[in-house]
Amino acid sequence: MDTEAIYKALSNPIRRQILQCLKDPEHTIPQDECVYDFSRGVCAGQIEKIADVSQSTMSNHLSVLQQAGLVTVTKHGQWCYFSRNEALIQDFLSHIQQSL
Repeated sequence: MDTEAIYKALSNPIRRQILQCLKDPEHTIPQDECVYDFSRGVCAGQIEKIADVSQSTMSNHLSVLQQAGLVTVTKHGQWCYFSRNEALIQDFLSHIQQSL
């Protein structure tokens, strides 16, 4: 676990908003905009609408979250679906609890 990368990823409010969105997508993304039931994760286009940023900005934010290990990506055809890496998030929370 790269704690510095995680701290960096969490230092941006948009990236924190993305993680919050991915925590409970059923309540943050309109159901009529979702082709699937979120079992695959959430596609970047849906996340862009929540954060109200451009595609390139969203791509950068998702890349930082992925490099930190906070999100995982699953590809289905041309689409990429993002979901939270709950195991790593829990490990990080335990690390904070023990170290601070």
